[in-house]
Amino acid sequence: MKTQEDSGYKNPAHTLKRRILQIAIAVFIIGSTIAIALNRDRLSIERFQAMGYMGVFLMAWIGSSTVLLPIPHLAFTFTMGALLNPWLLGLSAGVGDALGEITGYVAGYAVEEEVENSKLYKQLKTWMSHNGDLTIFVLSLFPVPFFDLAAMAGGIVGYPLWRFMLATWAGKTIKAIVAAWAGFYGIGWMANLLGIE
Repeated sequence: MKTQEDSGYKNPAHTLKRRILQIAIAVFIIGSTIAIALNRDRLSIERFQAMGYMGVFLMAWIGSSTVLLPIPHLAFTFTMGALLNPWLLGLSAGVGDALGEITGYVAGYAVEEEVENSKLYKQLKTWMSHNGDLTIFVLSLFPVPFFDLAAMAGGIVGYPLWRFMLATWAGKTIKAIVAAWAGFYGIGWMANLLGIE
């Protein structure tokens, strides 16, 4: 026996609630991005430096929370590596960066219908369905600009948030620790490591 869902029937009340939630999420993300853009002068590097590990955490959190406005928080982590313990610095930045990616995950729910036809989204969705943990972990290891799309794909396909957060945290923490140690040893060490004279 076919149910209403099997026949393609959509409950108007459910559809309306979903649309209202999508609009609320979009308004929140756009509003917070605008608020950060308007207060960018208050987000001075010196202020975050003075806060130490908390400043690194906040910079990473804000930087990865803004889906539309890139903030170079990994460069900040690199710079702070010369001043703070690289292990603790990497952990602080990794936690902040991972928590900020919840915005992208939730944004996926809001823009599901708009990105479903994107080639990149379809590829990410395929990878997520085969091995989501590995996909998220590998993408979070590198400073790739489309990690927000991976986060959105996770939200769209209903990937468990705790697994998304764990894989994101692991990858982003490793990336932040590498950046912090690179900052600790300096540009010369990084150039030597890469074989650049």
